[in-house]
Amino acid sequence: MSTTATRVIVTGEKSSRRSLMRRGRPEGPLARPGARGRVVRETLAGYGFLIPWLIGFFGLTLIPMAYSLYLSFTSYNIFSPPKWIGLDNYIRMFTNDPAFIQSAQITLVYVIVGTPITLAAALGVAMLLNYRDRGAAFFRSSFYAPSLIGGSVSVAIVWRAMFASDGPVDSGLSFFGIDLGGWVGNPALVLPMMILLHVWQFGATMVIFLAGLKQIPKELYEAAEMDGAGAWHRFRAVTLPMLSPVIFFNLLLGLIGAFQVFASAYIISNGTGGPAGMTNFVTVYMYKRGFSDGQMGYAAAIAWVLLIVVAVIALILFRTQRSWVHYSGDNR
Repeated sequence: MSTTATRVIVTGEKSSRRSLMRRGRPEGPLARPGARGRVVRETLAGYGFLIPWLIGFFGLTLIPMAYSLYLSFTSYNIFSPPKWIGLDNYIRMFTNDPAFIQSAQITLVYVIVGTPITLAAALGVAMLLNYRDRGAAFFRSSFYAPSLIGGSVSVAIVWRAMFASDGPVDSGLSFFGIDLGGWVGNPALVLPMMILLHVWQFGATMVIFLAGLKQIPKELYEAAEMDGAGAWHRFRAVTLPMLSPVIFFNLLLGLIGAFQVFASAYIISNGTGGPAGMTNFVTVYMYKRGFSDGQMGYAAAIAWVLLIVVAVIALILFRTQRSWVHYSGDNR
């Protein structure tokens, strides 16, 4: 065999080996020198940006929640070490604490009555603003403003003064011959007054409803009108189904927010939960037990019961949404 042939054969073998090595080598960005190190650096940079959030999540949320769960099984008054008592706090809560039962009942009434009225008021105003172009920005801002300041201490103080005896509301009703003697000190009227304050803060819910109404195609209303559907039928057959995801979102947030009512009730009742315990919501009662009576373990147990109730309600809403919430492109 000649030297040239031998060289060709050897060269061919080397070429085939190179091709085999090239086929086995990874392709793409990682095949370039230094690409793997750059990916590692980018990954580390991403985790570096997550460090502040992780510190806040573990230090301010997860670890305090776990510690409060532990405290709920103890007797703890802040000044002495926690003493393990098992389920005694929970047993006491449901069997030997009428004040907690009353506060739970008042909170449920507040949530069940106040949340639907708030949603209805917000949807009604949003529909009115949806068909109005002149001055729409002014009215949106006007209705949204109470939701920004409604939970503040100053508004609670003003609200208390408005509905007190000889206040503007009582004086206005007396002009029409209705003498209620004030709402704040009346056990039958103080809870409706709190619900009215809750409904007054429907601005944020209204803005979300208005954004949802803007997304409904006008062709659907035109088609329903051509079929002879009136205003009520268009609302029931077009508006409600198309707006159901927004209704679900507002309902979920409204329920969670209503269970957490505290500042307004505490200010209006001067921290007592009165009159006759009608503003003694679960959050107010929990605060009184923990910080006024020094029963921090019992207050932690109340907090976890409230958390479980809210979580169960949210779970029920998510499980039942398939029967009444209609998403765009859903074939159900």
